Amino acid sequence: MFHKRFTSDPPLKEQLGALVHDSSGEVHARKSDYVRECELPLIDLGGLMSGDQRKRRKCVADIAKASAEWGFFQVVNHGISQELLEEMRREQMKVFQMPFEKKASCGLLNDSYRWGNPTATSSKQFSWSEAFHVPLTKISEKDCYGEYTSLRNVMENFAAAMAKLARLLAGVLAENLGHPQSAFDKICNDNTCFLRLNRYPKCEISPEMVGLIPHTDSDFLTILYQDQVGGLQLMKDSKWVAVKPHREALIVNIGDLFQAWSNNEYKSVEHKVMANPKMERYSIAYFLCPSYDSMIGSCKEPSLYKKFTFGEFRKQVQEDVKKTGQKIGLTRFLL
Repeated sequence: MFHKRFTSDPPLKEQLGALVHDSSGEVHARKSDYVRECELPLIDLGGLMSGDQRKRRKCVADIAKASAEWGFFQVVNHGISQELLEEMRREQMKVFQMPFEKKASCGLLNDSYRWGNPTATSSKQFSWSEAFHVPLTKISEKDCYGEYTSLRNVMENFAAAMAKLARLLAGVLAENLGHPQSAFDKICNDNTCFLRLNRYPKCEISPEMVGLIPHTDSDFLTILYQDQVGGLQLMKDSKWVAVKPHREALIVNIGDLFQAWSNNEYKSVEHKVMANPKMERYSIAYFLCPSYDSMIGSCKEPSLYKKFTFGEFRKQVQEDVKKTGQKIGLTRFLL
């Protein structure tokens, strides 16, 4: 299947080079304005577990405020052990260290390996990264792991811990709007939630190369565990800001579905990842999603959005990306 000798693993240089070159044969760089570094709101989740109701109310208020003003925040004392996080990182690195030809053909992790951006028609739509995009329903299946047997138990424990945290945070955000903490328990399940294991190889082509193109997440919320390399940027006050990594924190961001459900109380914010010219970067994201037939409607009236199912939303996003090369998202569903 793979006979050509590639100059990068995965062959991102080849794919990008085929998209656009200038007259000298070099890939066009994309210039950007100065990007300042920021620290996301830091929230100690110990307050949620506290018997002190004052501390709990403050924690809920802080989460809601960050979700409304930033669309992003970071959490400590989140209940996931550092040992589990580090073990997951080690196992993740083992998998990505496989040769590209093997990753692309061995069927590992539900045959979910992807790299670059096969639908890109220009360098602006190209992502300098590779990933495994794994449905939670497949994580317990032995035949997903091949020779990487030690990965299975770690993945199971990691996914369970992230799922528990995601439901806790979603419940808090629902509670803040006057709804039961269990608002999403029935519609969010393993059938549509998933983990994404990411690797961003070092990129010496241009300091402006994007590891993951600008986008919003199409879920309720996302929890991210990243290393200390940095590269995550988000849109704040119409400007890109770089997120400073925090060794003990997990990053949480609001997705499109929560913005629609909250009637724009919480914000799904555009973000991207910049490639690094000297170091590779690793991250793992957990996505809290509903079943495809779940109806998404605003939790209060007058509603800014017409009702839609998650399946309809995903289909529209896929059609938009195919036609235009980019996600249009929630604006399609505004009343």
